[in-house]
Amino acid sequence: MEERPLQITRRPGLGNAGRRIRVRANFFEVLSMQETNILHYDVNITPVVPQRLNRKVFNCFVEQNQAALSGTKPVFDGKANMYASTGSLQLDADSFDVDIGEDDGAVTTRRPPRRFRIRLRRTRAIVLAELFQFLNGRADFTENCQMAIMAMDIIISHSISTKYPTVRRSFYTPQGSKHIFGGLEAWQGYYQSARPTRGRMMINVDLSASAFYESGQLIQVVAKILGLRSPDDLRRGFSPNDHHKVEDFVRRLRIKENHRTPQRKFKVEGLTQTPATHTTFDLADGGNTDVRTYFQNTHNKRLIFPFLPCVIVRRNSFIPIECCDIIPEQRYIRKLTGRQTDDMMTFARQNPNIRANKIQDGLNILDYRSNDYLRQFGIRISTDMTVVNRIRHRGNRLYFDNNYISMIGILQVDARVLPTPTIQYHPSSRDHHVQPKDGVWNLRDKKLATGAILGSWAVLSFINENKLPDQAINVFLREFIDTCVQTGMDIPNKRPPICRENPIGNTEESLKKAWLKAGNVAKAQPQLIFCILPNTGQDLYGEIKRVGETVIGVATQCIQGVHTNRPKKQYCANVCLKINVKLGGMNSFLVPEHIPFVTEKPTILIGADVSHPGPDDDERPSFAAICGSMDARASRYAASIRVQERRYEIIADLANMVKELLKTFYQTCGRKPVRIVFYRDGISEGQFNSVLENEVKAIRAACQALEAGYKPTITFVVVQKRHHTRFFPMDRQNTDRSGNCLPGTVVDAFFNDFESLSDLQSHAGLLGTSRPAHYHVLYDENGFNADSMQTLSYNLCYIYARCTRSVSLVPPVYYAHLVTNRARLHASGTPITFGVVKQELQKVMYFV
Repeated sequence: MEERPLQITRRPGLGNAGRRIRVRANFFEVLSMQETNILHYDVNITPVVPQRLNRKVFNCFVEQNQAALSGTKPVFDGKANMYASTGSLQLDADSFDVDIGEDDGAVTTRRPPRRFRIRLRRTRAIVLAELFQFLNGRADFTENCQMAIMAMDIIISHSISTKYPTVRRSFYTPQGSKHIFGGLEAWQGYYQSARPTRGRMMINVDLSASAFYESGQLIQVVAKILGLRSPDDLRRGFSPNDHHKVEDFVRRLRIKENHRTPQRKFKVEGLTQTPATHTTFDLADGGNTDVRTYFQNTHNKRLIFPFLPCVIVRRNSFIPIECCDIIPEQRYIRKLTGRQTDDMMTFARQNPNIRANKIQDGLNILDYRSNDYLRQFGIRISTDMTVVNRIRHRGNRLYFDNNYISMIGILQVDARVLPTPTIQYHPSSRDHHVQPKDGVWNLRDKKLATGAILGSWAVLSFINENKLPDQAINVFLREFIDTCVQTGMDIPNKRPPICRENPIGNTEESLKKAWLKAGNVAKAQPQLIFCILPNTGQDLYGEIKRVGETVIGVATQCIQGVHTNRPKKQYCANVCLKINVKLGGMNSFLVPEHIPFVTEKPTILIGADVSHPGPDDDERPSFAAICGSMDARASRYAASIRVQERRYEIIADLANMVKELLKTFYQTCGRKPVRIVFYRDGISEGQFNSVLENEVKAIRAACQALEAGYKPTITFVVVQKRHHTRFFPMDRQNTDRSGNCLPGTVVDAFFNDFESLSDLQSHAGLLGTSRPAHYHVLYDENGFNADSMQTLSYNLCYIYARCTRSVSLVPPVYYAHLVTNRARLHASGTPITFGVVKQELQKVMYFV
């Protein structure tokens, strides 16, 4: 008999725990929209051109064919979909020739086409009645509902996408842009998306930011790429490293000539290896000349920088760098450097008040009120940010500002702040029960719940003695060891051997020497190699982790050399937290009454994540990791890793991975888990059904493989952080120091009344506006209600091993993310091979 597909769990009710507060959310209500069907057409434009030119072609088509379009102004997604608002449009299948004129703005190595053929083919209409039925709780979410929401996304973005650079649902404006290092600019962007909510549609509007190439003279930007004060500093020419940097930056960059009119536009293919004085080409009359001479004789242009290479725009076609201007509005899609990333983060980071005001300002650019396309589809959008607790009930009818919405039962929607859990440390601590304030506490007067013993270890410095003498290392070690002992660790060997090695030498040999020295001095199996690094570079760090975890089988702890100068107790305490769990200790745990679901019956919490290679990486695969709790205190975790097909989101070998963790749990506790809570990271809504179907079955298969009839109850929760929901507290007493909502702020599925979904902001704000995590309960055999799931997830955020503050995600997911990042470092050689974590480390939290 064929198994029925698993169904996504319906909401079991709304939560009541905690103190009610008022918050605004960055959602704007759709006040009205047409009730008639929306017409959908497939669009084919030939010849094929970039998306931005596609939009120009389409707009010209609309202007030139108003009679055929019955006077309507349809919208277009820039690729293949057109939507029209009226049934009077009777285009079943037709084609049109479109002339876009001379000023097309295209950039190619050849003259771009001026005439296009656009073919339209009518598909089935989008029935909006189905969407309204869904919004009012009277029908399921259908493919037609999804198409209606996609159409709304195109309708609200069509006008703005013709004016500004657009990337998916975001558009970017140079207004308020800021220069960042290396010839780039940070641009402010606005994200908008149509979302279904209780009884009506909302538009989610948020800030976005992206890097763009700085426009203007290429010679000026080249100076910035190389970190020079002005182009005058380029007179020394390019070194090989300079040439590589500049060529990497300008390849595929769109430029225009600045030495003549009309200005031709090109896409850069690369840089010449020779300067303009020595870059030669054949003339039409059979002669040969160099670029400098050609520009002097043909264009009467005397080059100021003839000693620099030229840009190559096509074969045997070269333009001096100083004769090129960068065309505006080009997005930079490559990986940013560390300094550029810091600049972007500073630009994008906005505290809640500023972010809310900028979102409101963005509505002036979006200009919903004067948008002819919205008007044509009967869409009116409020310009007031939604207040979450404005929805209330009256009898069994649901009202929104006194307007009847539907008969979907008695509901009260608001924001709440959940109570803070109590954290427990070792009973000998002066302060062994802690209730944090605003999500933060410290280790003063506290001892770790279970302190590890560190007896056999060595210090390995990759900084020479002139820059970091032994005396400085010993001063740091005294402070570090004192801190560890005060917090409950036992370190009988307080004078570990100090080794020194070259940071660009053979790291594997360096670690093996330190490992041997540690064992010889302590006459015991080495437990830890404490590494002091010269900088934040990833190469040395990655090699240390690869060798320590997959070759030798020893825990490593890396610190930057700068922290050894005047060691700070707080820093030493943070390092102590990491080392303690790497050696099998436990830092803290929650009092049992605050996680009864875990303490009452044997329960395993599992976090899962899949990380994928970057867009420019064609060689590396994806990595899947799961981390499972190993005791009733949910403070110790073990991990399992797999390498799998690149960009494949479902965890391919999940059954065997879960089986590994269940075995380790049994070996640790002596009992099999009777309940499993599986937190899954990194899944988009479109993947819910596929992941649910495949991964729940894999978890069941793992249990069956261990023992026939073994059927622990399973709860499957998707955790999402990549979204644009933000909450803004309305009352000062309900904000933290950063102006964000307090830790524990929870909202029941603000934009979805049908699935079991909560928005939980579990951490204290530091910089910028905090982002809540979405918790979607896709499948539940454990009978969670909203309060029990929200409280469990929130309370767990207080026992993340690496710090003394609540974190933004449940620790199982956080740990799985750390493990996938660590797995990337376990690669070596060509072709790439991946090391397996040594058995002696698999049962401890080596990845923290």
